[in-house]
Amino acid sequence: MNKKTIPILTTNIPQLKLCNRGKVRDIYEINDTLLIIATDRISAFDVVLPNGIPYKGKVLTGLSEFWFKYTSDIIENHLITTQIEKMNNDVIARQKDILQGRSMLVKKVAVIPVECIIRGYLAGSGWKEYQKTQSICGIKLPAGLKESDKLPEPIFTPSTKATTGHDENIPFSRVIDMVGKKLAEELKEKSMKIYLKASDYARDKGIIICDTKFEWGVTKDNKTILIDEALTPDSSRFWPQEGYEPGKPQHSYDKQFIRDYLESIYWDKKPPAPALPPDIIQKTSEKYLSAYNALTGKSLI
Repeated sequence: MNKKTIPILTTNIPQLKLCNRGKVRDIYEINDTLLIIATDRISAFDVVLPNGIPYKGKVLTGLSEFWFKYTSDIIENHLITTQIEKMNNDVIARQKDILQGRSMLVKKVAVIPVECIIRGYLAGSGWKEYQKTQSICGIKLPAGLKESDKLPEPIFTPSTKATTGHDENIPFSRVIDMVGKKLAEELKEKSMKIYLKASDYARDKGIIICDTKFEWGVTKDNKTILIDEALTPDSSRFWPQEGYEPGKPQHSYDKQFIRDYLESIYWDKKPPAPALPPDIIQKTSEKYLSAYNALTGKSLI
């Protein structure tokens, strides 16, 4: 692997205040803004794997920037810039070789503690819940649906934002209890509008957006805005339209490929995670890059 494809697994900028190192992102605080750096780390089953995926952080940042701009007519978002030279910070500028293409300078806001998930198709935990209850998050669905079927219409299935462990699916009534009816309705409406607009666009590019999650924040002047990332292979299930066939799992542009590999070697899903073989790393990188290329019409390499 040549130098330019060596994955970035972590960042260390001691001159800036590190406020969070998540599964994928390193977040630094700069006055009333945040510097969000998408590394090439990848997690599966809530465990960060020892190998990084080349270009993954750049795909996440590039796609988020693309979707933030594409959906800005629906809702404002937290993105200020992804261009290092526009961040007006000498410390960041000195790290340009590492940070370029994988960094977002964003507004710092109060985070709303709800994961806003929109499902257009029956997959993942939604499929498991449907098999048991014929519903998802209390929303009754028609009988006889198959795995990967398109739902009669997309549904809003929120979950809690867990700081540790798994998020928990919750009914909409719980969101109302948590944040109030007005804000809950706004989160549902805006999340649905973004999903529908993005789905129509992606379908024209040969990609099905099975489901996705959005995160939201509130500014100091009490305005709700879209935050975190948007419609990436880490926050969404992307399926190629070609070969789509309900009744089974679909080929995917996201990390389901890695989950399937880890299941095949019977890993117990407890840390430490096993190392990934080079061919699994390469194929996963190719999947992320191909999703970016298809959706933006641009190439990262």
